[in-house]
Amino acid sequence: MFILGVTGGIGSGKSTVSSILRDKGVLVLDADEISHKVTEADGLAIESIRELFGNRAINSDNSLNRKYVSSIVFDDRTKLDNLSTIIHRCVFEYMDKVIEEERQKGTKALVLDVPIPVKNGFVSRCNQIWVVTCEETVRVERIVKRGMSEEEARRRMAMQMTDDEYLALGDFEINNSGTREELETRINELIVAEFHSRGIRI
Repeated sequence: MFILGVTGGIGSGKSTVSSILRDKGVLVLDADEISHKVTEADGLAIESIRELFGNRAINSDNSLNRKYVSSIVFDDRTKLDNLSTIIHRCVFEYMDKVIEEERQKGTKALVLDVPIPVKNGFVSRCNQIWVVTCEETVRVERIVKRGMSEEEARRRMAMQMTDDEYLALGDFEINNSGTREELETRINELIVAEFHSRGIRI
């Protein structure tokens, strides 16, 4: 099975790249979606988060209090890293289960869409990694369109890895500063080079 990792910072267009691959029939395991599953009521990550941040971090229905936790972790790199460690562990447990199920089915390829490419987890599971990059001003503009203030957008970007740090872990760069058509052209080039060359037709 060819396991492709897709990663990149907030506003880079990582999810757009994954959605294009999904539309072509490739199974995408989205870490953000899975992180919501493991932090829902009685999710895998709940008790560990309670131990780390206290009862206020957990809602009355035993789900993550996202507003409260977000308000404290994005001002404290250590707390953010600790939270990320817990969620990553649970997300990868979930992913491993699905990967094995798909392997048993004979699935030829799948995508892991992960915003923070930790070496012991994401990188070690992938056969190849595509890094989605984008000019800072374009990223900020996209994030603001989602409803976030420019100040908050820049603060969140500053808390993440730099493009150079992402690229150091990746095999190919996809620059998504241009148009949707330019993005799709780059992805199609990589599909021919990396999927078709392995006998995987999508």
